[in-house]
Amino acid sequence: MSAPRDLRLNAYVLAADPWWLEESVRSYYHLVDRIVVSYDQDATSWTGTPLPVEECLRRLRAIDVEGKCDYRPGRFARPDHEPLENDTHQRTVALGQASEGCDWVIQLDTDEVLQDPDTFRSCLAEAAGRGATGLEYPSRYLYARTPHGKFLEMSSRWWGTMGNYPGPVAVVAGTTPRHARQAEVDLFRVDFSPHNTDPRHPFDAVVHRAVSPDAGILHYYWVRSEENMVRKTRWSGHADTYSQPKRLHDWQWRMKHPLLTVLSAPFQPVDNRFRLTRLPAERRYWVGES
Repeated sequence: MSAPRDLRLNAYVLAADPWWLEESVRSYYHLVDRIVVSYDQDATSWTGTPLPVEECLRRLRAIDVEGKCDYRPGRFARPDHEPLENDTHQRTVALGQASEGCDWVIQLDTDEVLQDPDTFRSCLAEAAGRGATGLEYPSRYLYARTPHGKFLEMSSRWWGTMGNYPGPVAVVAGTTPRHARQAEVDLFRVDFSPHNTDPRHPFDAVVHRAVSPDAGILHYYWVRSEENMVRKTRWSGHADTYSQPKRLHDWQWRMKHPLLTVLSAPFQPVDNRFRLTRLPAERRYWVGES
């Protein structure tokens, strides 16, 4: 089946974390007609802590040169619900709003950046052409930036590139999330190899298309200042685990000892295996840094 060339794309963004916001939105801005900006009108997180919402909105207004942003306030900090339930609720509302007048909705978090938007869109068109209703596209998880400008990137046991899949990053309009970004959709799955690279998936998991690691999503996972990292652990839907002192201690230690971190990869569980990666020099690594 031939892939359609005239897909109408919208996106939504949850305006809560400003750290990689501009880089993320700019990476897909030209692909979409409209971007629903969903934010808590009381500047309160899913866990009940304060959010820098006004800073997020200011940054978005500054880069929205074509007037694509559609600002949609709401109240999403429901104290009688668990943080991840609030996460799913806000995404459900935002996805419903973004579904108006389009075929597919891109749902990238604000610390996720497309390296190759054209390849991403071609995969999305192929998914639509095959009748899929969701696109799984691989992310490269960047855990920390070392003092020498390299990144600790989550890797396979022997330092190979590993795809990560937090959920479908694009879904057909009208989809209802089941849990965070997860949804009951027919997936078109892209990976960095014709064979599955994610150890969380079965070894024989289907791969419909392979792309270069240079075309993957860069997920600037925990790449931020220590102050911002502490704030993130308090407002995240995963605050119950992120805020544990050991998580922050391990992050601090690995930034100080990147070589030891990398050498220990073969002996670590899947979430603690890292390699050192240097990204192209022209990419902006740090918000506010020239």
